[in-house]
Amino acid sequence: MGFMDKITGLVKGNKSAVKDGVDKAADAVQSKTPDSVDAQVEQGASAVKDVIDKIN
Repeated sequence: MGFMDKITGLVKGNKSAVKDGVDKAADAVQSKTPDSVDAQVEQGASAVKDVIDKIN
């Protein structure tokens, strides 16, 4: 079993919790960085959540 298979297996049944974790991580990054990078952090978090949604 490869690394991606393990990650996919962990995420499958917990998509909502994983996406909440992504949001919390993004909030933490935003609180520690200048406001000028907030849009980039949100864009990255959104991209990660899109990938999570595509996991079957």
